[in-house]
Amino acid sequence: MRMGYWSLYLIISVSLSFCIVGTSQLQSSQIQVLMQLRKHLEYPDELAVWNDNNANVCFMSPSTKINVTCEVDVVTELRIMGSKPFKVGKFVGYAIPNLTLSDRFSMDSFVATLARLTSLRALSLVSLGIWGPLPDKINRLSSLEFLDLSSNFLYGSVPPRIATMVKLQTLRLDGNFFNESVPDWLHSLSNLSILSLSDNHLKGPFPASIRKIRTLSTLALSNNKISGGLPDLSSLSGLKMLDLSWNELDSELPKLPGALFMALLNNNSFTGEIPQEFRKLNHLQHLDLSLNHLQGRLPTILFSLPNISYLNLASNELSGSLPIHLACGKKLEFADLSNNRLIGEIPWCLNKITAQFYGNCLTAGGVNQHPESYCAKMQQKKNNYSAKSALALVGVIGGIVAVVGLLAFGILVIYRKYCPRGCQEQSLLQKQVQENSVTGVTSEILANARYISEVSKSGTQGIPACRTFSMEELKEATMNFDKSALMGEGARGKMYQGTLQSKTLVAVRCLSLSNKYTTRNLKLRLDLLAKLRHPHLVCLLGHCIDTGAKADSSGNKVYLIYEYVPNGNLRSHLSANAMISDLGQVRALKWPERLVILIDIAKAVQFLHTGIIPGFFNNRLRTNNILIDEHRRAKLSDYGLSIIYDDDEFGGKAAAKSWQMKIIEDDIYCFGFILLESLIGPSVAAKKKAVLLTEMASFGSEEGQRRVIDPIVLSTSSKESLTTVISITNKCVSSESSTRPSFEDVLWNLQYAAQVQATADGDQKIGSMAQP
Repeated sequence: MRMGYWSLYLIISVSLSFCIVGTSQLQSSQIQVLMQLRKHLEYPDELAVWNDNNANVCFMSPSTKINVTCEVDVVTELRIMGSKPFKVGKFVGYAIPNLTLSDRFSMDSFVATLARLTSLRALSLVSLGIWGPLPDKINRLSSLEFLDLSSNFLYGSVPPRIATMVKLQTLRLDGNFFNESVPDWLHSLSNLSILSLSDNHLKGPFPASIRKIRTLSTLALSNNKISGGLPDLSSLSGLKMLDLSWNELDSELPKLPGALFMALLNNNSFTGEIPQEFRKLNHLQHLDLSLNHLQGRLPTILFSLPNISYLNLASNELSGSLPIHLACGKKLEFADLSNNRLIGEIPWCLNKITAQFYGNCLTAGGVNQHPESYCAKMQQKKNNYSAKSALALVGVIGGIVAVVGLLAFGILVIYRKYCPRGCQEQSLLQKQVQENSVTGVTSEILANARYISEVSKSGTQGIPACRTFSMEELKEATMNFDKSALMGEGARGKMYQGTLQSKTLVAVRCLSLSNKYTTRNLKLRLDLLAKLRHPHLVCLLGHCIDTGAKADSSGNKVYLIYEYVPNGNLRSHLSANAMISDLGQVRALKWPERLVILIDIAKAVQFLHTGIIPGFFNNRLRTNNILIDEHRRAKLSDYGLSIIYDDDEFGGKAAAKSWQMKIIEDDIYCFGFILLESLIGPSVAAKKKAVLLTEMASFGSEEGQRRVIDPIVLSTSSKESLTTVISITNKCVSSESSTRPSFEDVLWNLQYAAQVQATADGDQKIGSMAQP
């Protein structure tokens, strides 16, 4: 059998390494450098295997935490994965106890020591708490081909001297605090293949010089503050993965390279129409253009691209209709067209895949559809606004020209008359804006409500507005709260299923609250809760305060009306035993499906924490509060209720005196147990903490994983994907709240696990097709 070049190279390299053991030792100066590096890093547990007098560090078995590779008698590769938290919400450039290395750490001295490993070709120092500006002297490592300093606390600018490290093929600086502009000298790295600077605070324009890096295959600059236009990227002929999501780019979409496999351009402000040139992206598998301001008709060719499997166009301003006989590509598995202005019928081929349509004006599109007149009206408003904007722009330009002309004429007249005092002083009067006040409501709450209202528009257009229900409506919907309509009863009251006059199914939660708020104040808080709108939150359709009856001698009875989610909760979908839902018999979720649901909920909680001010914490995260819809997508229920009462009102222990003071770590800790339950199965809920910690300790070995992890997970997951989720789970359930990751980090790791899983599944399909 003919062997691949790469496999042959590995065998030769390994054989050579074993030959070296008997003939050569690592230079004593190299050993000394490694020991000094361990001291700089303040003796992390990961380096406890190094002994001061041990000269054989090169021949220790590599692990996921540390790997040292040597050639002859020098170190050529150094990889260390620490256990420091990935990131904190705020970092001001000083050491943080338990998060960064101590204030004795010197970044300059550390890099100077590293530079003594002159033969180093690969350097990876991740999650080690390294902090400070990255010094220019990093370029002394001139032989480096791979540099990864992700998930540390580096800030300032990316040092320009890196431009001289022309052998670099991979540069990863993700998850730091770099806060200057994206470097414009990156094209000097003529061999660069992977450039990843995501999750920083980089700002300014996208550097057009990046287009000159013809060797680039991966470009990831997501979650920064890059603004302005995005230039034509078609010259990057080898680019396969492009991630510019979560920035502030606001131009029209440019041409993209034809070799792209994945393009993530979501959560920006791109305008205009989707270019017709996208029809040439024959290798594209994953396209996300959601949460932008794209307009015009939706190019139908996107659905039939030969390799497209994931297409997300949600939350734009796309209009028109799709042909009922739309041709979908054979590999298309998921499409999200929600929250646009589409009309007409749903194409047949989209009913055969996982697709989302809510927030449009489609016929037979299920619940949460507007009438067709709504989309026509919204489009007309947009056209009128564009026309008025154009006329206003012409008027402004004309006015400026006229003013400039008059000024020029005046100056000319003054000059001719030689009038030294011809210029008269003019005063500008600033118009004062009087701030309206509302008696009985603090300006802080009103400001928060306005801010939430603005944020809720992002990605949730088309979700029904919350309204006030009458008790008569609720009694009619639930047959006067008949026992047959009772869905369940928990710590937060009874839940009933109901049917409104519009035939819409709803879930009605009945809450008994103390009388600590006036009716007006309670209504204000409920209105604030109603402004929480996200695709992965169970939609609050309305509320009702029963002023005619009291829950007891000192309380109010409040009803919350939610959309009805028909497919049970996550816990019931994790069991190997089939369950029955409104949609019939349901099988247990496979690992890729679990990842999709976990990502959905992580996005929802991240929105609750950071997408609104003030953030909503302590959201009672647990698998039986995660509901699954008919498309096997997740929605979080029971969120944000701490705004109307504290935990001690329903039998729990209050962790803070007010809902604003709930700490973010509580949700991260609870989400860690959701991750754990997704790995092990529903049995997590019945086990004590000590037992769970013992089982989690078994995750470190393959034998332990086989003993503890759900067989369905083991049989449907790749090793790298599973390891990634296990690692972030361990961090989430850490007993020290200060060491837990942010939801941003959790989401990033879950999305990475999903990507590597999708790649592994794709490779497996290709391999099976290649077999005779």
